[in-house]
Amino acid sequence: MKTLTSTLALAVACAAFPAHAQETSDAPPPEPTEAPASAADDTTAQVYTPADFTRYAPSNALDMLNRVPGFSIRGSDQQRGLGQATGNVLFNGARPSSKSDDIFAQLSRIPAGNVARIEIVDGATLEIPGLSGQVANVVFRADELKGQFRWSPQFRTNFTDPFLTRGSVSVSGRTGELAYEFGLNNNNSGRGGAGGETLILDAGGNVTEVRDDVVLSYYDSPQVSANLTWDPAGDTIAHLNGSYQRVYQRFHEDGFRTGGGLPDRDRFVRDRSDSWNFEIGGDVEFGLGPGRLKLIGLRRFNDQPSQTTITTDFLDATPSDGIRFTRDGQSGETIARSEYSFPLFGGDAQIATEAAFNTLDNVSGLFTLDPASGEFVEVPFPGGTGGVSEDRYEAMASFGRSLTDKLSFQLTAGAENSTITTTGTTMQTREFTRPKGTFTLSWNPYEDLSISAKVSRRVGQLSFFDFLARANLNDGTGNARNNDLRPQQDWSYEGEINKQLGEWGSTQFRFIVRDVEDYVDIVPVTGGEAVGNIDSAWARAVVWNSTITFDPIGLKGVRGDFVFVWQESQLRDPFTGEARQWSGFTDTQLNIGLRHDIPGSDWAYGFSANYSHNQPRYRSDQQQRDWEGPTFADVFVEHKDVFGLRVSAYIANIFDARQYRDRTVYTGLRDASPVLFEERRDRLIGPIFGFNINGSF
Repeated sequence: MKTLTSTLALAVACAAFPAHAQETSDAPPPEPTEAPASAADDTTAQVYTPADFTRYAPSNALDMLNRVPGFSIRGSDQQRGLGQATGNVLFNGARPSSKSDDIFAQLSRIPAGNVARIEIVDGATLEIPGLSGQVANVVFRADELKGQFRWSPQFRTNFTDPFLTRGSVSVSGRTGELAYEFGLNNNNSGRGGAGGETLILDAGGNVTEVRDDVVLSYYDSPQVSANLTWDPAGDTIAHLNGSYQRVYQRFHEDGFRTGGGLPDRDRFVRDRSDSWNFEIGGDVEFGLGPGRLKLIGLRRFNDQPSQTTITTDFLDATPSDGIRFTRDGQSGETIARSEYSFPLFGGDAQIATEAAFNTLDNVSGLFTLDPASGEFVEVPFPGGTGGVSEDRYEAMASFGRSLTDKLSFQLTAGAENSTITTTGTTMQTREFTRPKGTFTLSWNPYEDLSISAKVSRRVGQLSFFDFLARANLNDGTGNARNNDLRPQQDWSYEGEINKQLGEWGSTQFRFIVRDVEDYVDIVPVTGGEAVGNIDSAWARAVVWNSTITFDPIGLKGVRGDFVFVWQESQLRDPFTGEARQWSGFTDTQLNIGLRHDIPGSDWAYGFSANYSHNQPRYRSDQQQRDWEGPTFADVFVEHKDVFGLRVSAYIANIFDARQYRDRTVYTGLRDASPVLFEERRDRLIGPIFGFNINGSF
């Protein structure tokens, strides 16, 4: 668990996605009713019906789930293959079988009118191995053809052009036994911009160089997707899903530099990546003997070319200087999985097998600018070209049952066998066999209190690009090739306490401890430093997540959402031998959101603020900390019926969060050699304006 979340992105409206207006109501915020949960046969769930969300005029299932008190959506872990269920959202009692289709996008494609109810259940009581703590089961059915759209333009006062391409559109419906969803989504996109001075200081703190830079980033990732569900009479159900995505990413940095022992100069950084990917997968489930068999198949492919070019033009007669790094990686993944579930000893058992085959073929190049011809000339960079493949087979068995009407458990055990082969300048094949499993205990002593504990043995995912050499031109650093990289493993200990507070809302505490083997970080290798493994490391976290409603004290329609995260980590630095926290580890995070839906009207307004703090990143001869903020805040106003549309407008970054960097570079080994220079950056971001328009058709 490197971080619970990444460094916070720039805030947008804390309101839910704007939706097609429904009749507003002065009813109190959602409170669960006790009813049997279809996702679990032997327990009760907190059940929220569409009537519970009327005051928010939701457009889709995502809007509704975001308004469930104390519940936070967690996407599925990026794990090896498909594996057991992770995350905390189910669809009609089943886990999603797609890896590329974002859980938020899937929820946003389900119109609110198709949702029958949302059940909040304890994951350990379900028949789906791997789940624990609070899990949301979204029960829905598509009948008539329905469509919805969202458009979210954004405008900044500094540096960037208007951002007009973020939005989504989807349709869903049913024809006989076939339900369908089609969507086009570019919500995962953005624009960024910042500008200001960076100072370079010597060991004595004297300014030796001044850099005045403006940076711009552009990111669009439009994805088309299709999901089909065949649900004929009987006990058979099948799903087919597919997606195709293009990714357009640009980063520009234009700067003017003085000092540093060089003539005054203009410096330009251009980074671009135009990649594409597709995924097609599906599953079929049917009764077989005393149980049910589910067969799953998936194929993914990703083509990821990228190019970074840095040129420097001197204001005197000094010839221009330049360097370029290119990389073109093509990766693929093929998965076949089977799950056979059946009753056993008064509980539920499952035997699951999986075969996964992953590949990467990559070509990298390093080039320098020839001053005479003005052309870039390739120089040797052999460690960046090569291939990586992994053939992995897994078998797991699980069993769960209720011990009493308030206590239940789930046990999963198995192992995986993998063979990793690297090619290129050197070829190497290694084989590993690793145990995996989980034990989960769930206790529900009262209707408004649930407690769960989970112990897991996990094997982490690898980025095949980390096996190969790469150059970071902007900072003048690089990673060597490392064929000996191994997947990270850990013992994970998690606890969760959920308490309903009646009309006041709800609160949740999570406790997490990771005892890690083969932690992945920058380590010394022959020829320099590379992504590699550290024998042992640990991390621990406390997460508090609460929703408080203020109706009981007369503030009708006022709701507060609060999240506090505290994390700590430790490892032995592979270069200095000293104990330190993990590189880039987010140790503190605080999110606050207040929203007021004015009773008897279509108006709402609110405020949100996000603070985070992260640890530095380390290499052999330097350490650096990059962050934005430290606090982003925004205000919004929303109307739920503007000619049938839901419209919200916001102003973000009202506290003038900025972009910072502190970097220290040493003449040799970090902390054991004199300081070569320090880099101190402070850039303006400025206020951000935007609005969201949601509608249906």
